[in-house]
Amino acid sequence: MAGVSETEASCGWVSVVMTVALLLGSVYVYRYVIKMNRRRRWRQAGKDVVVVHCPSPGLFTPCVSPFVMKFLTYLRLAQIPYQLDHEEPFGQRGLCPWMTVNGEGLADSQLMIEWLGQHFHKNFTKRLTETQQAVARAFTIMIDEHLCWCLREWRFKVDNGRNLVEAMRQPWYVHIFKYFFVEARKQTLWHQGMGRHTHTQVQHMTQMDLHALSTYLGEKPYLMGEEASEVDCSMFAFLSNILYNYSRSPYYTTITEDYPNLQAYVKRVKESLWPDWNQCVDQTRPDPNFS
Repeated sequence: MAGVSETEASCGWVSVVMTVALLLGSVYVYRYVIKMNRRRRWRQAGKDVVVVHCPSPGLFTPCVSPFVMKFLTYLRLAQIPYQLDHEEPFGQRGLCPWMTVNGEGLADSQLMIEWLGQHFHKNFTKRLTETQQAVARAFTIMIDEHLCWCLREWRFKVDNGRNLVEAMRQPWYVHIFKYFFVEARKQTLWHQGMGRHTHTQVQHMTQMDLHALSTYLGEKPYLMGEEASEVDCSMFAFLSNILYNYSRSPYYTTITEDYPNLQAYVKRVKESLWPDWNQCVDQTRPDPNFS
């Protein structure tokens, strides 16, 4: 039997390459059309309606991400109309949550809150004194940039992401990639610096943060006084995350046993701004009772 000529082999490879290119091009066009259709729907949400792009609800909280919870709590505090989108939870910068308003996109929960505060004239921090504003900013940064990483240290380095899987309802195949996601997070912790400390050291840092929040809150209904402000959105988001999604962690025990005012604070904000909490979570499991 005669061998395949060089010309025939070359034509064969060209056909394969063209077929692959055609398939890849079709996939690209399909995804582009889907993406454009989504944006068309978002623009039709209505004038000044915020479309919040975030993951699906968790089993115990409306979202397992405290930054999503922070942003949603602000929207409720400011009474700004919003819709949820779970199809595209990460924006162009890889950040979650992100939002679309009147066809324009913006990412980072703090930047979005500041933008909306100016756009809707809903900046609650402005009614505080200059000293209170400085304190509120310091606490916000402590929560978002320090307590956040302390909690991630337990979630990924100590608990290996088990609590994250327990708090989310995802298709079975997503769990296959959990190992790679957790390892990537551990690397992020290492580069950020928190992952270089021992868990005992990080636990001490976390307890100091919680002690600071409890001490400053005291018997006040909100952190800065009688009325809620933006810092309460961060504080509620992270404390509720501990109480609902970190039940095996030492921080859950710290709050429930040592800081009853923080536990009461979460319950108070939840009843005030999240009366529909049970309707917002994935109800395949009961809501934990910490009253």
